[in-house]
Amino acid sequence: MQVQALALLAVVVYLGTAVCADYVFESLTVKGVGYQSHEVFGETASGDSGQKLSQRTQGSGSAYGRTTFELDASLNSINFTQAAEFEYFPVSYQTGTYDRKWRDQLCVKNYDIGAVMTESYDRAEHLQKDTEVRSIGNDTRFALQAQLSSDVIGVAHIGWRSIKTEPESHGRYLQIGGSREDLTGVFSVDKYIELLLNTSQAEEETDWLRCT
Repeated sequence: MQVQALALLAVVVYLGTAVCADYVFESLTVKGVGYQSHEVFGETASGDSGQKLSQRTQGSGSAYGRTTFELDASLNSINFTQAAEFEYFPVSYQTGTYDRKWRDQLCVKNYDIGAVMTESYDRAEHLQKDTEVRSIGNDTRFALQAQLSSDVIGVAHIGWRSIKTEPESHGRYLQIGGSREDLTGVFSVDKYIELLLNTSQAEEETDWLRCT
């Protein structure tokens, strides 16, 4: 049985000059056996500003996943959840043979507070995960929050950084804090990340913010 996907996509569009959708909601459920490749990305503002998210899943074998993605440009916010379980094995059809271990990569950037987090799994023979991420920047709240839980046989990387949004005198951006977890083997991971700005207004946006 090939991988089956059921997706619900809601997009609100306001008509006018140079205006696009500023609210997007996607709900996706995938269950089956075969090869899966799924990618979602979004940003609330162009350039080095606002909230940005990119996520991609690829692999062959059995797959079960529930994913929701919500972007609200008017609130400058992105919400993302994923509950999934993947088991690797090669599959063959008349159209070809698919033999790829599972890869799941997520990067979220909040340019308003200079915060970035990455959750990445590669060459995974087994991956079971629950991920909840919220990134927001408006007049009442500036935050990047993530709740991560996973069991993996493969390679895992989880990291975050908090960077001052204005450069120092030598043009360098001060790193307030950061964390990296690099794992290869059989592991269970539970991690909560909360990066906040405790003032009512954010400073100027950074020029760049790399994934950790």
